[in-house]
Amino acid sequence: MSATAPAPPKTNRIGLPKADYEGGKSTLCLGCGHDVVTRQLVTAFWEMGIEPRRVVKLSGIGCSSKTPAYFLNRAWGFNAVHGRMPSVATGAMLANSDLIGVGVSGDGDTASIGIGQFVHLVRRNIPLIYIVENNGVYGLTKGQFSATADVGSTLKGGTVNELLPIDLCGLAIELGCGFVARSFSGDMKQLQAILQAAIAHRGTAVLDVISPCVTFNDHEGSTKSYKYAKDHEEPLHDIGFVPFFEDTLAEIPPGEVREVPFPDGSVVRFHTVGREYDPTDKDVVLSTLHASRKAKEFLTGILYLEPEKPSFGRLLNTVDEPLHPLGEDRLRPSREALEAILESYR
Repeated sequence: MSATAPAPPKTNRIGLPKADYEGGKSTLCLGCGHDVVTRQLVTAFWEMGIEPRRVVKLSGIGCSSKTPAYFLNRAWGFNAVHGRMPSVATGAMLANSDLIGVGVSGDGDTASIGIGQFVHLVRRNIPLIYIVENNGVYGLTKGQFSATADVGSTLKGGTVNELLPIDLCGLAIELGCGFVARSFSGDMKQLQAILQAAIAHRGTAVLDVISPCVTFNDHEGSTKSYKYAKDHEEPLHDIGFVPFFEDTLAEIPPGEVREVPFPDGSVVRFHTVGREYDPTDKDVVLSTLHASRKAKEFLTGILYLEPEKPSFGRLLNTVDEPLHPLGEDRLRPSREALEAILESYR
């Protein structure tokens, strides 16, 4: 008897299997929300049938900034220094407008050392999907508060955060970003839909993903936690391994508030925007964000949308084709053209 041949892998509309959209094996902590974001990016690009070579992945420094290694290994990529990813993204997207840019950052990389760069990327409307994997702590440097940590949050040693958090969604809306969304790494259906909408958007798309840290934000008192089982007999820092956590998942219907329980018994409240919500009315969006903060809820969904906002390339009046293959004859102005430019400034 001959063995039955295995069925060929399922392919997308351009004939590629999902494996062509994957990357290296993750080295993040087991159960980290960042890995869920990675999986949804793989699924989003595969389902939309976008060739990996048309994508450029950019990042800074931090746990989040490692994740571009875990998806689209056939895409272009550049890992920048701490907080400087927006500058590299600006250059890359202006040089080659045919690319789809994905910038992966964290709350420390964006809201602290990189906030000035973030501000100018957003106000310029660089065509980039800017994902902030937000866990409220510095995961690579032992869990200090980041600038998005909520007032009253505590560190594992008991230190209480008394500083107001930076709301990256509110900041992006005030700066005029044409696509602003927030999601939760555990709500995979919503996250994937938002990612696909961001891929289709032409301009800066800021996506703030609440992605809890299973290692340094795993205690009662944290508002973004996956605490290690509270009956564990050893403190985490006294044992020489990172514990395993199951992914915390919760699909939240539009317009509803859902309390999501975590392994430590703590609860995080998520509120998805309803179908009657108008994401094009900036005043309504900002007042809704303010109300959700007062209620200690994370408002999720596409929060603000301005699809016709002109991109930075259009404002600069650059040519439609990518700049990188243009020859010197087109890039170098003639003497007469330079003289005319200089004369215009007299």
